[in-house]
Amino acid sequence: MTSAAQDKRQETIELAPSYRLPIALLLLAIPVLVVGRWVGLAIALFGVFLLIQAITLRLRFTTTDLDIYRGATLIRRFPYADWQTWHIFWPAVPTLFFFREVNSIHFLPVLFDPTALRACLTDRCSSDHPSS
Repeated sequence: MTSAAQDKRQETIELAPSYRLPIALLLLAIPVLVVGRWVGLAIALFGVFLLIQAITLRLRFTTTDLDIYRGATLIRRFPYADWQTWHIFWPAVPTLFFFREVNSIHFLPVLFDPTALRACLTDRCSSDHPSS
């Protein structure tokens, strides 16, 4: 590994938010409202929920962990040493990120830059983890 690659792995990277998924759901809710009011309303509410999450949550890749922050408060830490596998679903239009730890599985909507997410996972997690 080159020293530039080692330096990159030692810095903490915070992913920029991406509002594509919540906005797409909000836009999808408009025509669905015409067909079915309650289904359209449910999709719109879920879109608003994801928009709030995209505004408030941040993922930080450290040298040893994936940390999830709400503002300045650390709400969850996932050590890479506990990871068994990870996957980004629908790479052309990334919407869902999955990773499995020794004792649990996690699904997260892609509310952050998917390109940076893939790069961080490839850099920080061992090469035996599939990227998609």
